[in-house]
Amino acid sequence: MNAGRADQQQVRVHIRWMIRRDMPEVLQAEQLSFDYAWTEEDFLRCLRQRNCIGMVAESGERVIGFMIYELHKAKLHILNFAVHPDWRRQSVGSQMVAKLISKLSSHRRTRITLEVRESNLAGQMFFSRQGFRAVRVLRSFYEDSGEDAYLMEYRFADAPADDIEEAVNRIAQYEEN
Repeated sequence: MNAGRADQQQVRVHIRWMIRRDMPEVLQAEQLSFDYAWTEEDFLRCLRQRNCIGMVAESGERVIGFMIYELHKAKLHILNFAVHPDWRRQSVGSQMVAKLISKLSSHRRTRITLEVRESNLAGQMFFSRQGFRAVRVLRSFYEDSGEDAYLMEYRFADAPADDIEEAVNRIAQYEEN
């Protein structure tokens, strides 16, 4: 662990299901986090789907982070994830990921997947620290920019490595040993 991370403070958050009243704070975190931010309609369209779940991290009465994910038969797939910039590097994101990992099991959903923009090194590093691996490059994945994405995956400890082909992990060269 480097000195910078040792000094970081940790904020305990309450993680709960997203409700309509959370939308202004969710949108604020989204707009401050991404160049190509989701709109309120994007969130609502997604959350109306039966297999789409919204989760928020709350400190006091304030929503400081969120996650949108889909339930699939054998996996969970993160569609959108952000922590408000004022609350980053305080373990908020780690607590949300840990909550999602706790939903995995060896006999049902055994992995979590997500796409991360090639230019989003901070996101790649964050998910790598949470135990995710880049398993594939998805060429021209983002319609808004034509940018490539890394498909990242977390596997439950006992999950078989079935259908994912190995890809060059360019993130690994930046990880600490």
